[in-house]
Amino acid sequence: MIIGVLKEILTGEKRVAATPETVKKMVADGYQVLIEKGAGEQSFYLDSQYLDAGAQIIANPKTIYQTADVILKVKEPQFNEQLQVHEVEMMKKDQTLITFIHPASPNNHEMVKMLAAKGVTGLTLDGIPRISRAQAMDALSSMSTCAGYKGMIMAADSIPKFMPMIGSAVGMIKPATVLVIGTGVAGLRALATAKSLGAIVYSADLRAEANEQAKSLGARVIDLEIPRKIAVTEDGLYAKSLPEKWLIHEKKKLLEVIKEADIVFLSALIFGKKSPIIIDEEIIKMMKPGAFIVDVAIDQGGNCALTVPANRVVRHNVTIEGSKNIPGMIPASSTFMFASNVYNLLNYLIKDNKIKLDLKDEIIKSILVCHNGNIVHSGTLEAMKQN
Repeated sequence: MIIGVLKEILTGEKRVAATPETVKKMVADGYQVLIEKGAGEQSFYLDSQYLDAGAQIIANPKTIYQTADVILKVKEPQFNEQLQVHEVEMMKKDQTLITFIHPASPNNHEMVKMLAAKGVTGLTLDGIPRISRAQAMDALSSMSTCAGYKGMIMAADSIPKFMPMIGSAVGMIKPATVLVIGTGVAGLRALATAKSLGAIVYSADLRAEANEQAKSLGARVIDLEIPRKIAVTEDGLYAKSLPEKWLIHEKKKLLEVIKEADIVFLSALIFGKKSPIIIDEEIIKMMKPGAFIVDVAIDQGGNCALTVPANRVVRHNVTIEGSKNIPGMIPASSTFMFASNVYNLLNYLIKDNKIKLDLKDEIIKSILVCHNGNIVHSGTLEAMKQN
């Protein structure tokens, strides 16, 4: 089996899908590994290290796409400006792509259709279920940890005031107020980071367990007062898409804190589906001048109506950060975590030197986006109907 690892082309993306350590393991497992020249340089993994691990260094990405059985990437396929061709167009029928596809996001629908039309089997890392046997493959949790930490550091660096309470010659200066909406892995890490920097931190989540964890980290939890059967899945692990009536109710419950917040960190995700819009333009108009929104839900459509994917914008005196690669801003840590998750997933999928897809398997069902020319991901199909 030939495994290809590409250099990421998204502006500012420094991560890579394999490290010399994971390449060494792949080679020991009997696979041939092709690495695009310079793929790991920005995360401080050099071509010489990949060569020492047993990989081949390939200068032209087209060669890798035309040769490899499995393609490993960090970000979803995009248009390659340098080569003037979309990455999907360089792929081949029956190839397997493993990356963050984020297929339910409207921004990616055309790309997903291209993958299906090409006959590529697409496996999305944001679909790994949060179950114990999938923990070692859970790249979304790993990257969420990075996004929560770095996203809050970015916000703290950008607001026009101190984060902690400061004693000064002119008296006490009040600490910043932070609101974290969605206290999964990213939200909890953001919350802990803000708290450690001395801010007053509020949080909100539809899940009771997430609220307990936020409270244990020192957050003031906002009770959204939404019935459990409407808010979460039966097992309580995932938030559900709220009916419009309850979404309006949620916004009202959050409004007073949003209006006073210096930082709003958005990470409310619906597993496998488009993210809900929690902050609309009318709410932004009510926010404090100089406030900062970090929308880490942007890969799945975003929680803020005015977030611009991959950009930082200012609207109504509020800065909105829509970066799609915050984990890439700490590339050494994030690449180490990501590459380990991907290797563990490969180990799970490959049997007798071939990718074997048991369509009844919970993990495979959850990550499979397109197969045999068809889009099969339920959340994506639902989002495409709505869009």
